[in-house]
Amino acid sequence: MTRVAVIGAGVMGRAIAATFAKGGVATTLVSRNPDGLGALDDGIVPSATPPSERPDLVIEAVPEDLAIKRDCLRDIERRYGSDGPVLASNTSGLPLQEIADTLANPDRFIGLHYFFPADELPVVEIIRVAETSDSAVATASAVLARSGREGLVVPEPVPGGLVNRLQHAILHEAYDLMSRGLATPADIDKAARWLLGPRMCISGLLEQKDLGGLTGHILAQRTIVPDLCHDAAPNRQVQAMLERGETGIAAGRGFYDWNGRDGDQAVRSAARRLRALLTFLEANE
Repeated sequence: MTRVAVIGAGVMGRAIAATFAKGGVATTLVSRNPDGLGALDDGIVPSATPPSERPDLVIEAVPEDLAIKRDCLRDIERRYGSDGPVLASNTSGLPLQEIADTLANPDRFIGLHYFFPADELPVVEIIRVAETSDSAVATASAVLARSGREGLVVPEPVPGGLVNRLQHAILHEAYDLMSRGLATPADIDKAARWLLGPRMCISGLLEQKDLGGLTGHILAQRTIVPDLCHDAAPNRQVQAMLERGETGIAAGRGFYDWNGRDGDQAVRSAARRLRALLTFLEANE
């Protein structure tokens, strides 16, 4: 029987555990307060400690703090000994190699980067560190497949992996356009939702350029690329939002004003629409 343990029962940890449980994988969700987790998906076993029987895969989804993640993974190694499970970190930004360097068996360590909402999206990044073995990647890929997920292998731990690098590149330009008064958040989201998004859903980022012909695209690069925002600093206006506490829907304000609106309903609605879109795309692949 395939077994997985997820360490950390926050939003991401619970969603990750749900993907495995729905795939029929024996799943343990480790929390400091397992009795306070409330209703969980069928097949998830809440626990204060990792399972006594060695899992095939352990994923840490603890807070984004390097020391906490290192301590968590070293504790798992000590618990299961020299023939331990594949260990994975769900960090979205911390340096994976620095985590690996503190482990006794870094050959069994990988990054497994899920994207929000983790229980809806079908692709997970598998990020290798210098020592990651092929067998660790194969194990992770096989277990992910049991949960209906495809692993996208990134061969080395570049900051942000593949998807976040692409996302931050376009967001960095979007923030610059906003800062210069050339576009509003609503303008940018409309362009992404109705122009960029639909085309990427059908033919990706690069295939779409092949379909349209590369000559115009390549020539346009000569004018557009030099005028893009190329600075190496995070956007100052966006960084100031953190200082003001404008951190999104839970705070009542981010790029949009959420005060007086039902934030939970907005999150559920977005997940429902995403699920319907993915169902349509899978049916028409």
